[in-house]
Amino acid sequence: MSNGDVNHGRRRFLVGATTVVGGVGAVGAAVPFVSSWWPSAKAEAAGAPRRLNISKIDVGQRVTVEWRGKPVWVVRRSQEMLDNLDGISDRLEDPESEEPQQPTYIDGHHRSLKPEFLVVVGICTHLGCSPSFRPTEGAEGLGNEWPGGFFCACHGSKFDLAGRVFTGVPAPTNLVVPPHRFEDDGQTIAIGVDPEDAA
Repeated sequence: MSNGDVNHGRRRFLVGATTVVGGVGAVGAAVPFVSSWWPSAKAEAAGAPRRLNISKIDVGQRVTVEWRGKPVWVVRRSQEMLDNLDGISDRLEDPESEEPQQPTYIDGHHRSLKPEFLVVVGICTHLGCSPSFRPTEGAEGLGNEWPGGFFCACHGSKFDLAGRVFTGVPAPTNLVVPPHRFEDDGQTIAIGVDPEDAA
């Protein structure tokens, strides 16, 4: 066949088909490469840090993140919620968090790095149930003196909005505060790493 007899339609089809197959192959090769940058499920289960953008959490809202197979609650507390932490020490088992249920750099009263944000593992320290979030003062069924906090309906354990356990309930200790730090000028919280750890 001479140059004058070239089938241009067939040539365009072959060039187009080769381009499409090459593009699909490139995407197929890129997907596992890019996904390898993210922690595997095994790494996350072993405790790889979990990051959460906290700038969009409303005041009074609780957000749940899974870390090491456990629910971790991030609560953005209002000033009123923080004020309600005062004056109830005589009703709490460990008001200054002397039991080692939190890292040493966590303030014992607010149990947080920044008073506004509480970070706790959402598992009752009695038998491992998950308490409900009852932030409203005098919430129905909890009495007029309820300051807001967490209530475990399984056996009646109660915790305030700092995760501190009330006296006279089955739970023996405060809720656990996991290691965490703030990143990106306070816009992100990294759960599972200490503030002094290298970024």
